[in-house]
Amino acid sequence: MTFNDIFKSSFLENVSSISILDMALAMVLAFAIGLFIFLIYKKTYQGVMYSSSFGVTLVALTMITTLVILAVTSNVVLSLGMVGALSIVRFRAAIKEPLDIAFLFWSIAVGIVLAAGFIPLAVFGSVIIGLILLVFANRKSHLMPYIIVLNCTGHEAEQRACDFIKGTVNRMVVKSKSAQKGSLELNLEVRLKEDNTDFINALADMEGINSAVLVSYNGEYMG
Repeated sequence: MTFNDIFKSSFLENVSSISILDMALAMVLAFAIGLFIFLIYKKTYQGVMYSSSFGVTLVALTMITTLVILAVTSNVVLSLGMVGALSIVRFRAAIKEPLDIAFLFWSIAVGIVLAAGFIPLAVFGSVIIGLILLVFANRKSHLMPYIIVLNCTGHEAEQRACDFIKGTVNRMVVKSKSAQKGSLELNLEVRLKEDNTDFINALADMEGINSAVLVSYNGEYMG
């Protein structure tokens, strides 16, 4: 072993293991598809508070995953060390919407597929996933359930209100009912026939109705 062998490093040899063209192409495609994922997320978001930082995270996550996988595929020894390093990372950010998990996994999967060189799979797969999310996430609002919070003076007013609602909506189910002296409160789940919600104004003007509130309901439901 000579003096030069002691200080010999393979760092410069790894510089040329991935061509500049491959790196540039992979990162540009990762940015483009990550931006597409961000736009789909923005278009299909149905939560209460939209977070633009999460959308930017999707773009960054796609590019970071591509960068990591490019390094892993170029060196087997590096891949083993990187697996050990990443195993100690813990992510504790709360996921507020279940659909956000799909977008996170989508970004990671695209980064892996791009870095592996399967560019057509990453592009066409992302387009198909985006179209499916647009179709199923952006359903018409009148198909979604609503809750009517109805406050009335007595049984007769309750009966008139329920008959009126049944003739206006596709479906009505009583979720809860509370009674006090001189006052009744009902929570009714309804499915609208169309997007028009003017019937709630007519309901509030009926005799014996103290108040009528229509609330969008995004919880889990059957049928």
